[in-house]
Formats: sequence, structure tokens, C-alpha cells
Amino acid sequence: MHKFTVSITREIEADTAEEAALLLYQELSRGPIPDRYSVIDETKAATEVKLDREKADEFASIDHTADPGNW
Repeated sequence: MHKFTVSITREIEADTAEEAALLLYQELSRGPIPDRYSVIDETKAATEVKLDREKADEFASIDHTADPGNW
């Protein structure tokens, strides 16, 4: 299995880094889940990914830990 670093980017105005993190947390807990991500693989290759919301919701509803391919 490969390892990836997945991140979202938001520009947030705040007085401190902690406040910016809290404001992002607030946004994520109240708003729609982001569908655009930056993904970096083990070789440091970066990719921008935009998810199809319907397919992403279907994927999220399935317990993929039960898939033997994930063991």
C-alpha cells in the first residue's frame, strides 16, 4: 500500500496561526465537505484532484476496511 499526503488549501485571514486553524475547522464542520485536494505521493509528485461529489459520497458510505485488498 502506498502513502499519500492529502491537503486542502484555504486562504484565511486571522491574527494567529491557531486562530486560522480554528476558523478552518469551523468552516469544515459547518459547510460542505471540500471536493478539491492536493495530493503528494511517496516520490513527492504532486497532483490536484477534484472529486465527483456523487461518487465520493458513494465511496464514503462503504466500509472499505473490510476489503481484503486493503490488508
